[in-house]
Amino acid sequence: MTTLTSAPGRTTVASRLARVPWGLAIAIAFAVLLVVAVVAPEALTTHLPTAIDYQAALQPPSLAHPFGTDESGRDLYTRVVWGARDSLTIGVGAAALGVGLALVLGSLAALGVKPVAVVIDRLVEVLFAFPALLLALLLIAIAGPSAATQVLAVGIGTAPGYARMIRGQILAARGSGYVEAATALGHSRWRIIRAHILPNALRPLVAVFALSIGQSIVWASSLSFLGLGVAPPASEWGALLDAGRQYVTTAWWLIVIPGLVIVAVALAATTIGRHIQARLEKGERS
Repeated sequence: MTTLTSAPGRTTVASRLARVPWGLAIAIAFAVLLVVAVVAPEALTTHLPTAIDYQAALQPPSLAHPFGTDESGRDLYTRVVWGARDSLTIGVGAAALGVGLALVLGSLAALGVKPVAVVIDRLVEVLFAFPALLLALLLIAIAGPSAATQVLAVGIGTAPGYARMIRGQILAARGSGYVEAATALGHSRWRIIRAHILPNALRPLVAVFALSIGQSIVWASSLSFLGLGVAPPASEWGALLDAGRQYVTTAWWLIVIPGLVIVAVALAATTIGRHIQARLEKGERS
């Protein structure tokens, strides 16, 4: 008598999926939903974000309008879905700019010749002394409010903190045993940097980038809420908050629901980033 058993590979995949924490699973599913909203928002809603229906103005959430409607009768769910493209583009762009600038500054501060390293250190300290929001407001006051300015302001505002972290990682890698062994074997300075220091020091950047996306979206939404972001009728989430705050006592959903979406995105990015960071640390210990 033979016994039917499942394929080993299939069992392994199933067991791995069963061990995924439920919080991480929700975060990944939400991230996939956001990607769909960015790439093909029409797959999630059949309405247009600019469709006006004054007869349906300021309706609370219902089956016809899951997130309610705004003062012009526009469907808030549709505007949130279409606004994902603007919000995530700004957030990812600002995160990429901030981490990229931090990589350059941190690497020069740790690996550059002494005069260059001293200048970079002083520059990072000056930038770090300014609160990120104040620095962003200063840049927007100079360049004017726009999506590009938001990316620039948030990216530059978050770069100093990441630059200090990258500098510390590189300095720690420079003092490690494998770098000393490579130096004793006569390897060139550039080969040691390329083959040993940078791969080990910059490995946490993947987790840092994921965490930075959530932070950048929150900062960009804060600037839009202050009227310093993209102009109406854009459906960027911070702009939705700005438009809905004057109706906070009569139409709570106009500010509560976009706010909850921003919080959910930040939590999802943080959850995924923390998981990546934990896996990287576990790999370093093993």
